[in-house]
Amino acid sequence: MKTLLRRELGALWQNPWQLALVSYLPILAMLALWWLFSAALPRQLPVAMVDLDNSSLSRELGRHIAASPVISPISFASLPQAEDAMNRAEVYALVVVPHGFSRDLKTGAQPTVDVRYNGQFLLVGKLLAANLQQAIADAMKPLAYSKQLAHGANPHQAHINIAPIATQTTALFNRNNNYVGFLVPPVLIALWQLTAMLVFANALNRELEPSARCDSVGLLPRLGAKLLCYMPLLMLQGLFIHALLFGYLKLPVAASPLWLIPAMLALLLAVFLIVAVIFLLMQESARVVSFCTALFAPAFAFMGVTFPVQDMPAAAQYWRLLMPSSHYIDSHIALVSYGVSGMELLGKSFTFMPFLLLLLPIALLARKGLKEAQS
Repeated sequence: MKTLLRRELGALWQNPWQLALVSYLPILAMLALWWLFSAALPRQLPVAMVDLDNSSLSRELGRHIAASPVISPISFASLPQAEDAMNRAEVYALVVVPHGFSRDLKTGAQPTVDVRYNGQFLLVGKLLAANLQQAIADAMKPLAYSKQLAHGANPHQAHINIAPIATQTTALFNRNNNYVGFLVPPVLIALWQLTAMLVFANALNRELEPSARCDSVGLLPRLGAKLLCYMPLLMLQGLFIHALLFGYLKLPVAASPLWLIPAMLALLLAVFLIVAVIFLLMQESARVVSFCTALFAPAFAFMGVTFPVQDMPAAAQYWRLLMPSSHYIDSHIALVSYGVSGMELLGKSFTFMPFLLLLLPIALLARKGLKEAQS
């Protein structure tokens, strides 16, 4: 085994691309992704404002919208201009105050404020919709209060009539609506998994090269040597992720992140087993990398972080089970948000057990050996 490990390390040193994948390249990518979300919460998002009424009430509505730290209103003279700006992605939403807005409010009619937002940007759209709705409601409260007093209600009753039920919304596990704590961990885990897939695929594809043949040693020991060689290097990348999240950024965590190490090891082992099966079935470098990339690239979407798992189609839920990162993120959220005990977290790691069944086809395919690489 020592000879095989030296063989793998020598091959790694001679391959600049593989060396970059296990050293600096993923680190730079992770830091770049963190920098994209470093603002933590979107601020001053451009929103088109079309005031067709041009009254004191409509201008008051505009001031309330501008007071929101999330919204940066931009005035447009006409609706077509605002729609054109939205189609060009210059604004994420638009608000149209109709003609007669002030008159209808004062006469008891119910004018409609047209609010549109770009649903393609899921989180941004949801954030803008909630803040616009809140701003419009706050702007109309003084007028509603005055009308209640005009109809003879006492001040206390007027307040109750405007808001008969007081509501309080508290985010349990993301109190500050921090996008770093919400999105960065699963994004980095998805990137780490993709890196591990590429590293393992490149290492296995090397066995297809005539110059790399080692006929005196069976294929299974060679596979074991590759796993032993690259597992520690990839684990260092995973530990860097957690050092960045919980050490440097000091994201809130309900228990010790060290309990996630078994789940990290299980993720890497599961990725290796999947890649090994695909490699032994296809035995062609480009096809192995292409198929593995198609399988692992959408991992973030299947984690259930931005879209609930139970609402996914059945096919998507089954595909999710093939993703080691989906099993890992369940343990990550359980520890970070719910503060489960270490033993409970180890119990969650048993969800990786079905991946061990891949050892059977690997053993069967490895006995057949590799076909001669095509020239």
